[in-house]
Amino acid sequence: MKGAQLAADDLLPPDGSVPPPWPARRVVLDGAMLHVRDTPATAPGAEPAVYVHGLGGSSQNWTDVAGLLADRFDGQAVDLPGFGYSDPSRRYSIPAFAERLIGYLEHSGRGPVHLVGNSLGGSISVRVAALRPDLVRTLTLISPAMPFLDPRRTAQGRILPLLALPRADRLFAWGIARMTAEEQAEQVLLACFGDTRKVSAQRRAEAIEEIRLRYTVEHYPKAYMGTLRGLVSSFLRAYLPGVNSQWRLAARVSVPTLVIGGLRDSLVDPRVPAQVARVIPDSRLLVLPGVGHVAQMEVPRLVARAVVGLLTDITSPVA
Repeated sequence: MKGAQLAADDLLPPDGSVPPPWPARRVVLDGAMLHVRDTPATAPGAEPAVYVHGLGGSSQNWTDVAGLLADRFDGQAVDLPGFGYSDPSRRYSIPAFAERLIGYLEHSGRGPVHLVGNSLGGSISVRVAALRPDLVRTLTLISPAMPFLDPRRTAQGRILPLLALPRADRLFAWGIARMTAEEQAEQVLLACFGDTRKVSAQRRAEAIEEIRLRYTVEHYPKAYMGTLRGLVSSFLRAYLPGVNSQWRLAARVSVPTLVIGGLRDSLVDPRVPAQVARVIPDSRLLVLPGVGHVAQMEVPRLVARAVVGLLTDITSPVA
């Protein structure tokens, strides 16, 4: 593990207006629709990249950072099954999501990609990179939801007891139905951002619109609670013998990796990113004071500078 290097800010596009979400399309894999947003390359030689969001998020979580990296990455951001506009899944587990992502990467046929994952998406990406290194050029993990066992270290702790109940998704649906979309959005932003003042009016409006969409999607509570249950299962399994341990998989990751964590993360233990960077052999670590769980949304320019720094590092000649 070594410290991440930040590229100069002037290597990025200049600050401008907040872009709208990137155009979307539908990809059908094994009869199920996967919703994908494309951020087309703005310069020749840009390499393929895929962005993977976290629990309860969507492909829109990558709008800003994908735009900043468009001169280097021909980007695609997916809505995981059951989230955003993608079809639901029969299984909501890290292996199931990774299998679907591998299927998408094979289907797209773009060769190895720069894989970027946040939270749940980070944990999924670790598994993909470990099992299929032929599909991954570099790995960037932002607040990856890798295993930790102290429920006091996550704002999800109050929901965890529901997982023991047989109709947890119905109770969850009942709970969110009692709040307005605006109230839900404020709770999400408070949980995800270290400083909610950094949320632009446009991004706040988009968050509210996405939450309104959830009210119309019957499968969302089942997808959310099923995925949370799958995450907890992966946490417990990580400390047991067997090949499915997320920490053992992380140790198998062979591609150059950037790990980013915010010290004000209230959803993943802030100590986890450093632990991930220690386990992955060829890793770089960036710790951001004052930043929460979604650094790519809160400080997109810093994240983009770190990604460009990673690209510079792996292409620089060895002295």
